[in-house]
Amino acid sequence: MLNMDCPMTAAFQDDIRENEIISPRRLAERLRFSMAHLARVARLDPKAMTLYPSAPTVQIKLEEIARVITRAAELAGEEGKAVIWFKHQPISGVGKTAAELVANGDIDIVMEDLDRMAAGVYS
Repeated sequence: MLNMDCPMTAAFQDDIRENEIISPRRLAERLRFSMAHLARVARLDPKAMTLYPSAPTVQIKLEEIARVITRAAELAGEEGKAVIWFKHQPISGVGKTAAELVANGDIDIVMEDLDRMAAGVYS
């Protein structure tokens, strides 16, 4: 669940939305991804993502990514650090970045790692 009481979280969520849905273009911009790369990470067909952004399947996948970035930003204290972590920092014991894990459908591993960090466990 996202902490919408956190100003940073609320600002991120507001900025990636357009017409009450997560905008693939806006999310890609915030992550500094091309639309094609966002589609790969989200495990979506690029055409479906751009032609049908409000489709439930598209929104579910984009929400997963937004949830990871939001949680990481809450822990890191800023969105920029969260994005860098998501894209570049291999998760200990796994050897893949959060973006790679999400792209492989392993969001649970990412969320478990964030939960460990929130509990003060850094490995």
